[in-house]
Amino acid sequence: MTTATQVKHDVKDLGLAPLGKQRIEWAGREMPVLRQIQERFAQEKPFAGIRLVACCHVTTETAHLAIALKAGGADALLIASNPLSTQDDVAASLVVDHGISVFAIKGEDNETYHRHVRIALDHRPNIIIDDGSDVVATLLQERQNQIADLIGTTEETTTGIVRLKAMLNDGVLTFPAMNVNDAETKHFFDNRYGTGQSTLDGIIRATNILLAGKTVVVAGYGWCGKGTAMRARGLGANVIVTEIDPVKAIEAAMDGFRVLPMAVAAPQGDLFITVTGNKHVIRGEHFEVMKDGAIVCNSGHFDIEIDLKALKDMASDVKTVRNFTEQYCLKNGKSVIVLGEGRLVNLAAAEGHPSAVMDMSFANQALACEHLVKNKGKLEPGIHSIPAELDQEIARLKLQAMGIAIDSLTAEQQEYISSWTMGT
Repeated sequence: MTTATQVKHDVKDLGLAPLGKQRIEWAGREMPVLRQIQERFAQEKPFAGIRLVACCHVTTETAHLAIALKAGGADALLIASNPLSTQDDVAASLVVDHGISVFAIKGEDNETYHRHVRIALDHRPNIIIDDGSDVVATLLQERQNQIADLIGTTEETTTGIVRLKAMLNDGVLTFPAMNVNDAETKHFFDNRYGTGQSTLDGIIRATNILLAGKTVVVAGYGWCGKGTAMRARGLGANVIVTEIDPVKAIEAAMDGFRVLPMAVAAPQGDLFITVTGNKHVIRGEHFEVMKDGAIVCNSGHFDIEIDLKALKDMASDVKTVRNFTEQYCLKNGKSVIVLGEGRLVNLAAAEGHPSAVMDMSFANQALACEHLVKNKGKLEPGIHSIPAELDQEIARLKLQAMGIAIDSLTAEQQEYISSWTMGT
């Protein structure tokens, strides 16, 4: 029998495993879709002989994805996709209780993070589950000789899809990539309801501020921005949205939010949340005019949405005032508060998305991996959408688990929508 010490790993403390096991089991209560997929995988073993690397936030929900993939026969290795998103007790439990190799420590420095990415590539993966596309990017930049091993990759972040599109445009994406991010049962629910709730959860845990009556500036009105703005308004905040896309800006306005340029919103906001997937959305000129004590945080994938270098250059002192809460004392006498070092605040200061929404997201990941294996050698290089039938199946299983029934078309209705000759 393999012991935990024989499983390759780099985690904070294996002694945390009992707590991690308990929390993983709790999360599983609201992940019925992935549980059903895991049960099928255990019987069919679709990943027998497949080396699989997952670069994900190491949370209780991700644990269930890793367990399901191993049940399906995968030789799986898990690394963190963000230095602050690991739950150390979960990482320990996956090693001790499930024999899964994990290389992830909450708060790991950038050097350790990149070392773990290279360890993942040392596993010579046939499938990469990526979250931000760091593993794929490193493979293309440093390990091109391993591309021949690769069946394909899956990606479930907007940031990662943007990077994959850039790779495709540069002609270096020479293998299939499944766009899990844009599956309807992912972005409608994970991005809107998951990010919306967990972002505010992280902010409240880090600060314990009252949101009612505050002016909250949400940068970006994609699905994550929609969810964040909706939940902030639900807690009584006055919400301003900033956007660069005219269609999304109109949508935000029609949804009842004030829409302003960041330069105009900066002096008005009490709390700023970036969810754009872009770089330096909040910059020096914005910090300069913010209120004294304005709070700034990010819920996009990478820590570059807030220009922290500019902020540090403007500061005479930086001090930690609460867990995951740093006060930048500016030379103009005011201060700006930054949460979670500008990283994903919902994972840095809280626990990430609720398990009920990750149930659908990780069901998409699991089925996308199976789709790659089943279609090995058949899919063209490039970015592929999740097949509609898989999306529908995930939604059907979720409804079934929730005890919700829906209608189906009658024969007459089916004939009508399939015909062009029937009408008034």
